[in-house]
Amino acid sequence: MSDAEGQPAGGRQDVWTEKYRPRTLEEIVGQEGITERLQSYIARDDLPNLLFAGEAGIGKTTAATAIAREIYGDDWEQNFLELNASDQRGIDVVRGRIKEFARSSFGEYDYRVIFLDEADALTSDAQSALRRTMEQFSSNTRFILSCNYSSQIIDPIQSRCAVFRFAPLGDDAVEKQVRKIAAEEGIDLTQDGVDALAYAADGDMRKAINALQAAAVMGETVDEETVFKITSTARPEEVEEMIQTAIDGDFVAARSKLRELLVDKGIAGGDVIDQLHRSVWDLDIDDDAAVHLMDRVGEADYRITEGANERVQLEAMLASLALEAGSQ
Repeated sequence: MSDAEGQPAGGRQDVWTEKYRPRTLEEIVGQEGITERLQSYIARDDLPNLLFAGEAGIGKTTAATAIAREIYGDDWEQNFLELNASDQRGIDVVRGRIKEFARSSFGEYDYRVIFLDEADALTSDAQSALRRTMEQFSSNTRFILSCNYSSQIIDPIQSRCAVFRFAPLGDDAVEKQVRKIAAEEGIDLTQDGVDALAYAADGDMRKAINALQAAAVMGETVDEETVFKITSTARPEEVEEMIQTAIDGDFVAARSKLRELLVDKGIAGGDVIDQLHRSVWDLDIDDDAAVHLMDRVGEADYRITEGANERVQLEAMLASLALEAGSQ
């Protein structure tokens, strides 16, 4: 890529998640219902405080910056303050930087926008201070809060915001974006490569684009094998084979398959659990067995989350399934 096309001199590679971040609400894929409602606020010049809730990589930050771009045009950076609550958890950030920005002059515009990312990481005291700040500067400031779990945001803040719940992106939305980027970058992207990117991303557009960029470095063609290797993701059929072997009563073979995933391929135990959770209903087992398996997966996931050894817990889950098969 030449310098004119966006690659800096000296061969440094741009980060594609930023290079191809949508600049307008219309460009955001997979959240059409939400972007239409946001566009109506902008068209009426009646932007309320907003609360964006949902998983990572599904468009919350992109929507916030797109709103600022559409309201302020070239002046958007001077009228848009972005803070990350996970980095600045205390009450001081609410009483300090937010108030300073809200009080400062802003020329021809009626209000400025403060975007607080990962707001669910704020302490209760900080959220209470934020609520009072929202009240104090309601005439000249609009707040956009982003969080993974809206239940972690206190009710007084939620009641002051229009709440938007972003859903994980569907495979079609991921495919549309990665194909567009591949075409722009001149990458040969196979259909099985697209499918693998969508599977590995699991609704996270940022993860899909990062995986595409990393896979593109490996060679001229991005295919299924390259994607699964670069993302340290097991093929769905490998996970299904492992668990089906345990259900059939062969613990030794299931344990061997688990070892291959964890040791030979370097896949994290938590990721194996996540993939297994997604594959439960694709297994050739009846509903009662699927429900029972889901219960075992949930128990292993909880123990791993609490700090237990991943390999021990996964092997214990496989052993339990194999023992139950042998007792029937």
